[in-house]
Amino acid sequence: MNRSLIAVVAAGITLAACEGFKEALTAHVDVAARAEDQELSVERLAEMIGNTDFPISTEFARTVSGLWVDYQLLGHAAAAGDSLKDTARLDKVLWPMIAEARVNAFHDQMLAAAPKHDSTANEARYGQGEVLAARHILFRTAPDMSPAQKDSVRRRAEATRARVTAANFAQIASQTNDDPTTKQQGGNLGLFPRGMMVKEFEQALLGLQPGQISPLVETQFGYHIIRRAPFSEVRGEIGQAMQRRATQVADSTFVANLEAGADVKLKDDAAAVARAVVADLDGHREDKTVLASTKIGNFTAEKFGRWVRIFPQRQQVQQVIAQAPDSIVQQFVKNMVRNELILHAADSAKVPMDPQQLSQLRGTFAQVVGNAWTQLGVAPAQLVDSAKTEQERERMAAARIEGYLDRLLANQAQFVAVPSEVSELLRDTYDWKIADAGVERALERARRIRAARDSTRAATRPQSQVPMGPESQGGQPPAGGQQTPPPPTPNP
Repeated sequence: MNRSLIAVVAAGITLAACEGFKEALTAHVDVAARAEDQELSVERLAEMIGNTDFPISTEFARTVSGLWVDYQLLGHAAAAGDSLKDTARLDKVLWPMIAEARVNAFHDQMLAAAPKHDSTANEARYGQGEVLAARHILFRTAPDMSPAQKDSVRRRAEATRARVTAANFAQIASQTNDDPTTKQQGGNLGLFPRGMMVKEFEQALLGLQPGQISPLVETQFGYHIIRRAPFSEVRGEIGQAMQRRATQVADSTFVANLEAGADVKLKDDAAAVARAVVADLDGHREDKTVLASTKIGNFTAEKFGRWVRIFPQRQQVQQVIAQAPDSIVQQFVKNMVRNELILHAADSAKVPMDPQQLSQLRGTFAQVVGNAWTQLGVAPAQLVDSAKTEQERERMAAARIEGYLDRLLANQAQFVAVPSEVSELLRDTYDWKIADAGVERALERARRIRAARDSTRAATRPQSQVPMGPESQGGQPPAGGQQTPPPPTPNP
């Protein structure tokens, strides 16, 4: 484990979740979504989707519905004077960042208590080749070179080797090196482990004593002149590398012992359950199906979904899990179980959250909410200035949200992101629902709206002034003619 033991780093505001509410919504057959007292009708959603140039799909319809819910709940909170600053609710949705901070503190405690790396042996270990450091000058050859061309390169390399010394190696490398990656660094390859370089290069390097320069070494890339760096030049870097290696060994040992002690046992259907969860994260919000058992408790579909939701690239993770073989999905589940074990270890060690960090997290959240309110035109101050009662403010906020969505889908407004922690807090606090059946009905209507719109556009499009010959009847544009331009790329 590196700086963070957790297998996923939650950067910024990166958590999403939702929770259902009144099942009575199913009785509203013409409703696609609801957010408190506001309803998104099937017809309204169909028009929003059908009148755009975005591809019509279930994913797009659900994205629009989800945005509608989050925006309307933001507007409702603003109208109701809810600052969304309640610390109990906040800390619940900020758990990924809080967990990471606590695990990092736990890791620091472990390192402080661990035996210190003995640096006195670094020079001997470097001399034995545990870690390598070198500079090189490459004279590149290519497979399609003639023998004469290759011989010319070799002779140039030999001439350079005759005049290169430890003192002028970096200077000559920066002048003659055919390796563009290292040329500006005087041929410096830095530190690297065994096995990183091609066989001929590594064998030649290991045959040198620190400070020595090799004769010409031929590899698939051409001819090299190699200088193995003396320990005095890389002492600091070697020390850091050895310390990192010692830390990695300690971390790996800790995690292995943690997993062995927890007696982790993956269920046979873990991969299938994981795929079902990522296909519908909201639907498995409270799913207690067990994916793995451990001595600290069962790892459930609910917990697995919570981890998936915090990945910054969540959609890519969902796609990979949906398509990957069982072995890959099972390993992913094991990694998430490992996260739970590490968090439990931090809890057992009673590692506290730094108060200043926690205050900063809460402050950032409040700032994000305020920015979203202002961009949507529903900040509490903006509503109070125009409406006196809460009911009037709610109507105004809802209307402004609808107008903003129309402009957004017409590419006439900048996209206002609702960070996933904000979405979770809103959906945990207020009543909301996305009705799958209503969304599907909206999709059907949207396709009819799109077809009618496209038909009208085609009928009103001016006829081409370019004479059309028989060869053009099959739908191919005439030479020099223009095709209909593609729809604009969606901003969201």
